[in-house]
Amino acid sequence: MGITKKEIRNTYLVEIAWEVVNQVGGIYTVIRSKVPTVTRKWGANYCLIGPYMPHYASEFEPIDDARDSYAKVVKKMQSEGYRVLYGHWLVSGRPKVILFDLGSIMHKLGEIKYFLWENHGISSPADDHLFNDVLAFGELVQIFLEHLSNEGNGKQVLAHFHEWMSATSLPEIRRKKLKVTTVFTTHATMLGRYLAMNDPQFYEHLPFMDWQREAKHFNIESIVALERAAVHGAHIFTTVSEVTAKECRQLLGRSPDYVLPNGINNERFEALHEFQNLHVEAKNKIHSFTMAHFFSSYTFDLNKTLYLFTSGRYEYLNKGYDLTLEALARLNHRLLTEKSDLTVVMFFITKKPYYSINPEILQSRALLEEFRETINAIKRQVGERLLFDAAARDDTRLPDLNRFVDDYWRLRYRRTLQTWKSDSLPPVVTHNLVDDSNDEILNFIRASNLVNKKEDRVKVVYHPDFINYTNTLFSMEYGQFVRGCHLGIFPSYYEPWGYTPLECLASGIPAVTSDLAGFGDYVKKHVKDHDKRGIYVIQRQEKSFDHAAGQLANRLYNFARLTRRQRIEMRNRSEASSNLFGWDQLVKYYDQAYQAAISI
Repeated sequence: MGITKKEIRNTYLVEIAWEVVNQVGGIYTVIRSKVPTVTRKWGANYCLIGPYMPHYASEFEPIDDARDSYAKVVKKMQSEGYRVLYGHWLVSGRPKVILFDLGSIMHKLGEIKYFLWENHGISSPADDHLFNDVLAFGELVQIFLEHLSNEGNGKQVLAHFHEWMSATSLPEIRRKKLKVTTVFTTHATMLGRYLAMNDPQFYEHLPFMDWQREAKHFNIESIVALERAAVHGAHIFTTVSEVTAKECRQLLGRSPDYVLPNGINNERFEALHEFQNLHVEAKNKIHSFTMAHFFSSYTFDLNKTLYLFTSGRYEYLNKGYDLTLEALARLNHRLLTEKSDLTVVMFFITKKPYYSINPEILQSRALLEEFRETINAIKRQVGERLLFDAAARDDTRLPDLNRFVDDYWRLRYRRTLQTWKSDSLPPVVTHNLVDDSNDEILNFIRASNLVNKKEDRVKVVYHPDFINYTNTLFSMEYGQFVRGCHLGIFPSYYEPWGYTPLECLASGIPAVTSDLAGFGDYVKKHVKDHDKRGIYVIQRQEKSFDHAAGQLANRLYNFARLTRRQRIEMRNRSEASSNLFGWDQLVKYYDQAYQAAISI
């Protein structure tokens, strides 16, 4: 039985996260996508809390005349000297949101740190600005919840905290025995992320790890202590996947009470019957990039070209970039051996420090545009003159079109084409990286000689910046780019959930994940015939790197052999499968956790 309407009427649900109206990472996507479903269910009793970040002020619209309990608490805090904003978050669902200006309590930072040590034995690093900010945020959250519990018209207050950065107040809420019921969700343990990035046998070593020793080793003792205090202080402890639940038991010392899978807002991606047309439209934009990037050096058939991609934070091992590259090298060798005429272009879309876009790439793009303008001018000139010539002819023969082109355009055509053509190989990386020589993606590519040679069937484009409409090289939004590709590849080694495969499916694009990702593990256990639905799960649990790389290479090879019709059918099935992961389906797990908390 789900949570009842009476329970909802009698409860204030306050969801607290550092990434409310503050896009830092994946939690922003989780909360933003969930908001429409939650607001429909909880209505006026639902509110979000986050830090006020001026550069995201455009996403916030103030409420000036509110008189509800949230507004009363906001006014009370304002009268106490704190800067608190109350309004709507301008996303789907337009939820109520309260934002705290952290600067308005920084004068109490020393006192906050003292009582954190005095009451909970947690020390604070002196010069960690993020740690200072989250402590200030936590103190304001505690003040707000205490006031709300007193001003709430007899309603129960249910506070749901996401990640340690939002939950620094949770231990003190329990110590003071405030009339607030708490739920804490860890989306990834801080220590687990550090360990996985630095230990290729993380999962094998996990049962034997000493959390205190490892936290000291990575110099994150204070953060891990806060995270553990939040975990043990919460009435209900949750995480996002069974994969992360195992990690929590070992590193945080408490098994989650509930697993809350992350859903997706399908309305945001909904294209009804248009998604196939949108794929073609976006693919043509990627074709333009491909021509500018490769065709000055050599050409290949765009009708026999597949676009693959991966994206996310630059975590070489955690995100499975190492496995992807190894599989691509094996795929390239197999296609070369078979003398295939197929071309695979693989995009790595991530974020690394860079100085500038490679000027040769910008020049090639500019010359291609100039060449296109020259061709269009010739087309117009030939078209006009052909019309007059045809009208004046006594026969129906097609004349020699070359004589309709002026010498000026002939010369410009030759000069532009000659200037554009190059003898050098197309670059692998699109930008000039700050630390090119130590980049792990580039070092693998150099070692494997997968450097975009003409004969290579697999080409690599490493784009160390996220894609948006202002991006010079693509001039399209990330969602459009995803729609234009044929397959997303995300065989993560460490991924508590993983949103990118879900975004692919919602856009009608098949995706690869792994059983070490929370999403992949969920798919294995809950989705029958997931391969036929375009959700490919690579086995990495208790499997060697070589085995997983071979499995991924075979999966890519089999996908490359699909006919165009088969790929269209797969896109149809992928888009339909995204409904399995909509928030309207998965919010039931949150309802279970909330009902358990309300019943305490």
